[in-house]
Amino acid sequence: MKQSLQLRLSQQLNLTPQLQQSIKLLQLSTLDFQQEVERFLAENPLLERGEDQHSSSDGEGSAEAPAEASSSDDAPASESAFDNDDWGWEGSGGGARSGGDDDDDFDPASNIARELTLREHLLAQAGLLPIPLRDRAALTWLIDALDDDGFLTQPLEEILALLPAELAGGFEFELDDLTIALARLKQLEPLGVGARDMAESLALQLAALAVSDVRQLALGIVRDSLDLLAARDYTRLKRRLKCDEAALKAAQALIVSLNPRPGAQWSDESSHYVVADVLVSKYKGQWRVRLNDAARPKLRVNRMYADILQRSDGGVLARELQEAKWLVKSVQQRFDTILRVGQAIVDKQRAFFEHGEIAMRPLVLRDIASELDLHESTVSRVTTQKYMLTPRGIFEFKYFFGSHVETEAGGEASATAIKAQIRQLLQQEDKQKPLSDSAIAEALAGQGVVVARRTVAKYREAMQIPPVNLRKCL
Repeated sequence: MKQSLQLRLSQQLNLTPQLQQSIKLLQLSTLDFQQEVERFLAENPLLERGEDQHSSSDGEGSAEAPAEASSSDDAPASESAFDNDDWGWEGSGGGARSGGDDDDDFDPASNIARELTLREHLLAQAGLLPIPLRDRAALTWLIDALDDDGFLTQPLEEILALLPAELAGGFEFELDDLTIALARLKQLEPLGVGARDMAESLALQLAALAVSDVRQLALGIVRDSLDLLAARDYTRLKRRLKCDEAALKAAQALIVSLNPRPGAQWSDESSHYVVADVLVSKYKGQWRVRLNDAARPKLRVNRMYADILQRSDGGVLARELQEAKWLVKSVQQRFDTILRVGQAIVDKQRAFFEHGEIAMRPLVLRDIASELDLHESTVSRVTTQKYMLTPRGIFEFKYFFGSHVETEAGGEASATAIKAQIRQLLQQEDKQKPLSDSAIAEALAGQGVVVARRTVAKYREAMQIPPVNLRKCL
């Protein structure tokens, strides 16, 4: 094998650590970004939070002027106002927590209000029942077997077989004990809890109402014909129940007023909140975008440490200083890019802010990228999990982008505008004779927007609007 030397030219793209950091920070959501900043603050001693403009520019002057005035005019009042320990937590506890060691045991989170769960709500009612300890244990076991909707989906025989001996409390339970406990469970609030399914839950709620012809008809529907009511097959319902349209309409209204999932209001599902990155407002006839100060952390390099390191060789902290400078610059670049993209989106979609969804224009990432001289991937990172607060609500940046459909006039209509038109047509339709997807497509064609029936069905399903047979009313 012969050895030889060869000269070869090649190009390779390497991302610097600073660029990698900028890309990473740009694609993070506001919550993830704030967590990342907190991590940098904890790890880098040269990085600190910046103060507000007023406190940073004239912080010393504003702090010294009141001090001089108070010392010359009313020194005792100043000492009592600013040196009193009552400004701490000790002053609000009525003297009960005056010791310093008690502060370590105090947990402010324990004072936050918490909603009860379905289990806690039912156990509180069960604790008030004058029943023996054996029956209370059986009732507690059934409460623990409920699902999130408040239904008891397991058979009593299966629940009895799964009952551990240590939870039985020394009692030998039989099937009759669980049957009696189930009857007590169905009497607790909310009505309908402990049912096997939705039909039985609705029947329990109807049984608690005053006796009337409408209630009896509604009971017959939920026990035997709930599937026909769900399918809006009113013709077969009237034939099976032998009732007229007015009676069926009253029974339907009564059933709709009930709670199909009695335990849903005690579920653990919590609301998810987002923090807007930019705020949109109209000023002198122009739509302006500005950054949300609540979502923008103020960071800076500690000036004292930086001066010390510049006068010395720096050593290990020199790297920390460079990383702190990079982070401050990357954070500034992140918000500058978000602001530029947000303003460009608002300029493109000005008609939306004036007239609503129906005036939404077609827009793709390439349009914003070419206007701002950015790469399309950069715009994609900026528009992901970034939100703007507008007079019409809070929207993700990506909401303003979408596909388009050609119109008869040769223009383009965005998918969002078409969905708004479909929603308007369905709001104005005759509930007894709702519009089919084909009829909606014809109505849109009359407005100059030609779309296929399957496209209408796709947009309707995306808006979670039921089909024509499920929208029919009496």
